[in-house]
Amino acid sequence: MECDGVRNVIVIGAGPAGMMAAIAASDKGAAVTLFESNEKAGKKLFITGKGRCNLTNDCPTEEFFSHVVNNPKFLYSSIYAFDHDEVKKFFEKNGCPLKTERADRVFPVSDRSADVISALERKLKKNGVKFVKNCRVAGLLREAVDFEGLHSTDLARNETDIQSGFLTDANESGKKEKKKKLQYKYRVMGVLLESGEKFYSDAVIVATGGVSYPVTGSDGIFFRTLTTLGHSIKPLRPALVPLVIKDENCRKMQGLALKNVSIELKNGKKIISEGFGELLFTHFGISGPLILTASSEYSRKYGGVSRMLDENNAIRKDYSKKFDKSNDFGHNENICVSGETADLYIDLKPAVKEEDLEKRIIKELEANGNKLFKNYIATLVPGKMREVFPDIAGIDPEKPVNKITREERQAIIRNLKGMHFVVSGTRDFNEAIITSGGVNVKEVDPHTLESKLTKGLYFAGEMLDVDAYTGGFNLQIAWSTGHAAGVAAAE
Repeated sequence: MECDGVRNVIVIGAGPAGMMAAIAASDKGAAVTLFESNEKAGKKLFITGKGRCNLTNDCPTEEFFSHVVNNPKFLYSSIYAFDHDEVKKFFEKNGCPLKTERADRVFPVSDRSADVISALERKLKKNGVKFVKNCRVAGLLREAVDFEGLHSTDLARNETDIQSGFLTDANESGKKEKKKKLQYKYRVMGVLLESGEKFYSDAVIVATGGVSYPVTGSDGIFFRTLTTLGHSIKPLRPALVPLVIKDENCRKMQGLALKNVSIELKNGKKIISEGFGELLFTHFGISGPLILTASSEYSRKYGGVSRMLDENNAIRKDYSKKFDKSNDFGHNENICVSGETADLYIDLKPAVKEEDLEKRIIKELEANGNKLFKNYIATLVPGKMREVFPDIAGIDPEKPVNKITREERQAIIRNLKGMHFVVSGTRDFNEAIITSGGVNVKEVDPHTLESKLTKGLYFAGEMLDVDAYTGGFNLQIAWSTGHAAGVAAAE
């Protein structure tokens, strides 16, 4: 606890949000201890952006919020206090030169995520942060605040609950009516390690992440701890994740990348997402930047429940055993989350109006005479799509183009301007860049990131119910919320 006027702060999780929180708190003069269950810091950060680490986006701060899918208003305070300019200054000052690329994406000049992690570790060391690795926090030490808020009740130690990852309040029964009147239900006292060792502190910052890429240690176990404090967890869904399409023609185009196309993803008549960019056909469906963005909207509104999670939002043990260094993130056709069906339409010629395209095709069909349709389509569609387009359009590939009917011509145009596939779900968390859902932000102070239920408990990063599109926006959320939590915890 506080000694000689120095605040003691514990941070759980050495990902981007946790490391930034530890740095911000120590910059304010707090004595900080950072706990990490892995053997090194930033394990997920290391693979971000295919190892290049798109660490922020250089768009104007006021534009940033349009790229946030869930709860953008909650982020106003933390983003404006520590925006992309502040992030860039931080890394440049700590020995990691940066560059800005297409779409305002910011990367280290070296294209090495390891340099981003090194900059953070240098600052942690310079600030005297005590960094404890290979150490799992099992739960929180807490006091139950009475209805007048004048004193607290000690916790009972329950071995069964400790093994499950949380502690219980000895006097919880009989106090429910009084607790409804409280601003805070509990006051945090520190943490309990799996070894049984206790560490006391004035504040605890939880930055344990979501459940995406569980091979990096994101197991979701700490969500259960938070529910015992009264926090509600918004449903966890894979986000920024490939979409699943059970269509043989889609599978036959595996490896085909399309650029400068537009898509429209719909549920009935309702548009889920639309955009312009790049996509990639895979053995299970479709991926690429354009699809990952669409998946965030789809997953939250129409996605199903992952079989990888148990009832406490943690990765099931029988799944976690499968994720080791030899695992390729589960690129298996059965690793998916079934959801509501949605209709995906791909416009292969977004720059050409339908009527202009029709005029062009009529002219080309007349000029190509007896040329077989399978040979003619080489001028219309790329690569592997030439093999499946006749089946998609419902036209005999051996048919001479001068025999094509008006209805068949319309089918060609319809599929060039809106090739249709049915989406049946998404890939699972082992292929999701981020997690949608998490701690309900209505239970968190947006200025300080402190829990509204537990005094001295703060949150940062992916475990909050905020997420954004690709392009460095999610890491900016991690830096900003980590910084806000660290500053507040130290004061």
